[in-house]
Amino acid sequence: MPTTRMYRRRLAVGAAVVLALAPLSYQAQASVPPPDSGWTQVWADDFTGNANTLPSSSNWIIDTGHAYPGGPGNWGTGEIQNYTNSTSNLSLDGGGNLRITPIKDGSGNWTSGRIETQRSDFRPPSGGVLRLEGRIQMPNVTGNAALGYWPAFWALGAPYRGNYWNWPAIGEFDIMENVNGINSVWGVLHCGVNPGGPCNETNGLGASRACPSSSCQSAFHTYRFEWDQSVSPNQLRWYVDGQQFHSVTQSQIGNDAWSQMTANGYFILLNVAMGGAFPNGVAGFGTPTGDTVSGRSMLVDYVAAWTRGGSGGGGGGGGGSAYNQIQAEAFQSQSGTQVGAASSATGGQYVGWAANGDWLQFNNIDFGSSAARQFTARVASGAGSGISGLVEVRLDSRSNSPIGSFSVGNTGGWESWRSIPANISGVTGTHTVYVTFTSGQSADFVNIDWLTFGR
Repeated sequence: MPTTRMYRRRLAVGAAVVLALAPLSYQAQASVPPPDSGWTQVWADDFTGNANTLPSSSNWIIDTGHAYPGGPGNWGTGEIQNYTNSTSNLSLDGGGNLRITPIKDGSGNWTSGRIETQRSDFRPPSGGVLRLEGRIQMPNVTGNAALGYWPAFWALGAPYRGNYWNWPAIGEFDIMENVNGINSVWGVLHCGVNPGGPCNETNGLGASRACPSSSCQSAFHTYRFEWDQSVSPNQLRWYVDGQQFHSVTQSQIGNDAWSQMTANGYFILLNVAMGGAFPNGVAGFGTPTGDTVSGRSMLVDYVAAWTRGGSGGGGGGGGGSAYNQIQAEAFQSQSGTQVGAASSATGGQYVGWAANGDWLQFNNIDFGSSAARQFTARVASGAGSGISGLVEVRLDSRSNSPIGSFSVGNTGGWESWRSIPANISGVTGTHTVYVTFTSGQSADFVNIDWLTFGR
């Protein structure tokens, strides 16, 4: 919810506000459920641990204060709470759940909790599907007592970290949002430019529905998001308890916004905000109010990521043989590049706009026990006269010396592809592979379609 849901004004559709408070009810689940057939789990946290302890620091970063350092105030959304690392606001309950609890002190000040994954590389494998899922009970409060409550389970594009002003181009997937204790889940996509653009910012492209069987507040429900590169056009889908209620396709928002939004991995967030643009817009006045009660927790049983199909890793998992074609857009992390959609003549996607200092990262690439001696990449360039650069391969750290490289200049156009080989020093074993781009000029000088290695 940084600049992400900034100044959003949305109306609740078909939502009845219930004045009575239901008793707290939850059902813990011992562990993350086994994946459906065809899915591979790449990350999970089931929040097992001692009561009144913080969530795992290996998995989560705890956000504190009223903003990211140097970012927009009030997290860009107008929310009023102060996020803390106190176990009063954020803790395991000892029964397999995470509790995020907004609390109002005697002076009327609100505190709450917000966490985000250490990992920021969640994305589908090339040609495959990423699935992000959480089993969550929203704060069990409704009616006037719930005014201002804003629980959320969502994901942000990795380039937001350290920048904080590049939203919405880097993408935001709101997997589950709710405000004011209404029995409804909202799923929303943010992308492109603000205001307006292909995602109708600052509102985003969203849909909502009531939770099945029991209200969102009175019981756990499973909220799922899928990013699907196995279909054409590519698609995003939102589910509650396995029932799809929203989708957005690549053709709806156009290749430019889609490519920019999908050029990077994502990190996952969980939080309960108080007040701000969304709850205020739905209520029609400022929230929280004097009627809003303190201390109602969002409970999170698990959060997990799975992938299905495709090649070249994905979902942060990476992996694969160095001797297969590694699609450039299947990177696990990157800096400075974008994913482009090739013309109908060639089809597929590529990584483009590479300039000096940019890089791609591919995790867990297996070279085997017999040394690789050659590197080949399919590249294209429409760079101007005198503009060229090096495509380099480094192992395990971007600060290590290249094990091989080749020079490339104008090939006749940005989709005039050439497969260029280069010798490398012998490599065995499994490594993180970095493709780095070095040039004496600041201009973009190369696009890259795929890479592979040979003996």
